[in-house]
Amino acid sequence: MSVVIRIPLAILLVVASFIFKAPGWLPDALAILGYVIAGYDVVYRAFRNILRGRVFDEHFLMSLATVGAMVIGEYTEAAAVMIFYQVGEFFQDYAVDRSRRAIAQAMDLRPESARVLRDGEELVLSPEEVRVGETMLLRPGERVPLDGVILSGLTQMDTAALTGEALPREAGPGDEILSGCVNLTGVLTVRVSHSYDQSTVSRILEMVENATDKKSRQEAFITRFSAVYTPVVVILALLLAFVPPLIIPGAVLQDWVYRALNFLVVSCPCALVVSIPLSFFAGLGGASRAGVLVKGANYLEALADASTFVFDKTGTLTQGSFTVEDVVPRSITQEELLRLAALAERHSNHPIAQSIRSAWGKPLDEVTGEVRELPGGGVIAHIEGRQVLAGNARMLGEHGVAVPGVTSHGTVVHLAADGEYLGHLLISDLVKPCARLALEKLRAEGIEELVMLTGDTEQAGRAAAAGLAITQVHTGLLPQDKVAKVEELLAREDRRGRLVFAGDGVNDAPVLARADVGFAMGALGTDAAIEAADIVIMNDDPCKMAGALHIARRTVAIARQNAVFAIGVKFLVLVLSVLGLSTLWMAVLADVGVAVLAILNAMRALHVRRQDRMCACELTPSALAA
Repeated sequence: MSVVIRIPLAILLVVASFIFKAPGWLPDALAILGYVIAGYDVVYRAFRNILRGRVFDEHFLMSLATVGAMVIGEYTEAAAVMIFYQVGEFFQDYAVDRSRRAIAQAMDLRPESARVLRDGEELVLSPEEVRVGETMLLRPGERVPLDGVILSGLTQMDTAALTGEALPREAGPGDEILSGCVNLTGVLTVRVSHSYDQSTVSRILEMVENATDKKSRQEAFITRFSAVYTPVVVILALLLAFVPPLIIPGAVLQDWVYRALNFLVVSCPCALVVSIPLSFFAGLGGASRAGVLVKGANYLEALADASTFVFDKTGTLTQGSFTVEDVVPRSITQEELLRLAALAERHSNHPIAQSIRSAWGKPLDEVTGEVRELPGGGVIAHIEGRQVLAGNARMLGEHGVAVPGVTSHGTVVHLAADGEYLGHLLISDLVKPCARLALEKLRAEGIEELVMLTGDTEQAGRAAAAGLAITQVHTGLLPQDKVAKVEELLAREDRRGRLVFAGDGVNDAPVLARADVGFAMGALGTDAAIEAADIVIMNDDPCKMAGALHIARRTVAIARQNAVFAIGVKFLVLVLSVLGLSTLWMAVLADVGVAVLAILNAMRALHVRRQDRMCACELTPSALAA
């Protein structure tokens, strides 16, 4: 029988026991029947768990208290306690289901099929069967099953499921589209760029499925606390029931048993055991609604304690969309210098390499020589029998090439062949439109220290930092240098809170793993960065970092409110129970009532402010003030 039917029926029977309050067996029989209908499953679970060796749980406590109440003749109160307990359980299940749905909306991203053009035929296949490089056909209204690059067609893409933003994005030939988005308007042909297990949707689903496995410190404490607390409570209740009648003159056993039953009902740790994990569960759901995927409740709790934010520059605070502004040759032509640079960078996915290939704009000859990429330095490539170096001044200097000084606010890529300096390319990267506003929002959240770490030149790094009002900037860093700088910040004696690092490149992965909390930019970030990070921002919007910080702090505050409220009320009623000043009704309110209120409070963590869901640059001043 459904709980929705059982609870009203049990209530009617208990009310009838009051209405027909008269000498005889009928009122008691109605109350006992109401108890059985309301609580038979609770008593059954308690008995089953005892047989399995799990004695001290909430089912055991409620069964012991209510059966004990009936033994001393309090049939109506026993039925009422069980009804209220089931009402609390109903609210709990509803709250958990609602929170789970908020997180599991990501599960709707999973595509059932992919339409593939293979050997001139249109085939409908499982996404797992599609190979990289094959061509997909997407019709309006269909969800993108695999990551890819548009070959033909123009459309509007609904990216809300990934980024949390409702505004559609225009896409056309050459644009990358991510699995999980919805094609709204046009017919597209798309070249598959990642297999299903490496696609965006697959990574998101894995993060969602694993997120609730990592407990916060508060959740872990409550779990350990309950394992010790429950048996202690049962022992204290037994002592309260039987010791006072033995040592206090005139004490009546039935009165002290009644007090012990009150004590048991109040002591049930439902409010703590349910509401605190639910608070973090709801916080994870709220963050996912805002386009921020948090890999575990422990990271949400650590983020709430953040005091220092450290940023990579390229792709995190800047657009990562570079433009070759100038080509400055020394001993060859501009065209030849740019061609060699494009050949050297032909296999790199770094945004600087992409900008160089885009500036060349012509088909590149297939060169079979070895290409080696040095993270934070550049590329060594064997082209047409020559060893070509393309990278920063430090890398060329380490290979014995004298590099002239270049004064510029952009990124400089120097080239050399067989030890001879050939010239340099000047490349600029614009700061993201809302990056400065994002840092202002972080300062408004109380972040005391903002630091930039970059492998770029001092001129480029300091120019970007000045535009963002960041005073601490360290430039020319290799991946190991970034880790060393983060280690220095972590070791400072005056540091009070947690350190957060935000990055997007493969060279940021070691730092993301070392920081207390790592943010990765998910849309443009590399696989290595996303895997190493603890939190992933799905649309690369730095404003979402402040939104995630606000959500984390609000979630932790709600969990603490629930803990203080539940413990405070229970302690008060426990004292009243020992003194004989409370009834089973008060005990029920202290247990189920507190649990319901704590659960409703926990559900507030699901609510996400509009400015946390959207890019702050798109919001009006009135919306930002909300």
